Amino acid sequence: MVRSLWSAATGMNAQQTNVDTISNNLANVNTTGYKAQGAQFKSLLYQELQTITTTANGAPKPTTSQVGLGVRTSTINQYFSQGSYQENANPAALAIGGDGFFKYQGATDGEVFYTRNGNFTWALDQGNALVLTTAEGNKVLGLNDQPILVNGNFVASRITIGGDGKIYYPDAQGVPQQVNGQQIVLWQFPNREGLQRVGSVAWQETAASGAAINETQPNGANIKVSELVQGYLEGSNVNVATEMVNLIVAQRAYEMNSTAIQTTDEMMQTANSLKR
Repeated sequence: MVRSLWSAATGMNAQQTNVDTISNNLANVNTTGYKAQGAQFKSLLYQELQTITTTANGAPKPTTSQVGLGVRTSTINQYFSQGSYQENANPAALAIGGDGFFKYQGATDGEVFYTRNGNFTWALDQGNALVLTTAEGNKVLGLNDQPILVNGNFVASRITIGGDGKIYYPDAQGVPQQVNGQQIVLWQFPNREGLQRVGSVAWQETAASGAAINETQPNGANIKVSELVQGYLEGSNVNVATEMVNLIVAQRAYEMNSTAIQTTDEMMQTANSLKR
């Protein structure tokens, strides 16, 4: 009976993690570029109560008695399905159609992050040049991992960005012309589920994800090039109805494990009172 207490306790711990994951998804339902997560579980070791033996006449008895010792959280998977487009008045807002990621420079030198959150802005850099940054002020990286700079007497609201990431500005006749060869570069990964999440909408490359692949220079990699959409942001891919159903299932599983503990306690109490 003590074994059942610990098995049910592992179930409660696992379902608590499940509820935490679902709650985080629901909390980020309106977070731009957020990707949902889901907890996965696996059974713990089995304890063998009876090994394979033979009958009285020597015939084999190929049956065993094993009892499980509970469950544990194995992984928390990331789901990178496409989020819906949401119109945004910011002229530097960008949504990605496809599997690509933006790349930007972190606060620490040499530290880079990848994101699907295209809520960018044009900020003033040295020499009054315009530089594309994230909402937090981190510089978005383009060709050759360099910041995207627009030099000249340009108005930020008139800058346009093509579906291929190239930066344009209208000339005197109003015809868009590419600015100094500047281009936003998107990146893909052999296994994006292996990325390490940093915060809610940023990731870092890991050995499990594989090296980042430049969409403009795939070097033989079989990838489908993504498309940028200016004036839109990619919303969260969280499905509220699905998460609510998962939450109910997790809550009921938690209650059943709690009931198992209560039942075991009552059985132990009954056993302890037999002498009386």
